[in-house]
Amino acid sequence: MIPIRDHNPSRCTPYVTYALIAANILIFVGYWPLFTDERALMQFFDEWAMIPARITRTGDYSGLFSSMFLHGGLMHLAGNMLFLWIFGDNLEDRMGHLPYLAFYLATGIAAGMAQVLGGPLSQVPTVGASGAIAGVMGGYLLLFPRARVDVLLIFIVFVRIVTIPAALMLAVWFAFQLLAGLASNPDTGGIAYWAHAGGFVAGVVLALPVFWRLGGPRFWTLHGGVPPNPQARYEFRRTSIPRVRKRR
Repeated sequence: MIPIRDHNPSRCTPYVTYALIAANILIFVGYWPLFTDERALMQFFDEWAMIPARITRTGDYSGLFSSMFLHGGLMHLAGNMLFLWIFGDNLEDRMGHLPYLAFYLATGIAAGMAQVLGGPLSQVPTVGASGAIAGVMGGYLLLFPRARVDVLLIFIVFVRIVTIPAALMLAVWFAFQLLAGLASNPDTGGIAYWAHAGGFVAGVVLALPVFWRLGGPRFWTLHGGVPPNPQARYEFRRTSIPRVRKRR
């Protein structure tokens, strides 16, 4: 279940979201040549990634920040930037540019600490913006639970785009991260499920001041749980290209 867009264009230009996407891409391009040399890549990650054991044993927290702008591959980067593109603009719209940036960085650090708590002695380098982006998703869920999101639903050979409430999509995503985190072993690597779950919870908590400033439950009542700006409408139209039938 992959989100491809929401129906909620923001009222302002999301400069911070654009800047974060650009920074992640440019940094990734900067160390892209290292992917041809696994040893050099691991040495790079060892220096700049977040390693839980390093934090618990030496108190070196520097990787909590730098790891938010590193990715383990092209698909890792693309997936994270897609989620940030979809959910970041509306949150930036309601929070303001600089408070949104502070929110993003704070949830990213909280996500890293959640991963440390999940595997305090793990020496596996953790990289990715997904913890901070999970925080954005948590904030989005709190402010716009009934916003409409188009998701690409893939089940074996069944592929279809469906529109569902953000609350359903984000709740299913969070539940999966939580269950997968309970079943995973942080010491063996893989996906940082605890960072995702921790970042999501931090996003909900840190978005509460904004939620109450907007009116709390009254904000939901006034706007139906969606952003207070007009929702975009997407229509699927038949193509004008004629179908060429196969000759026998």
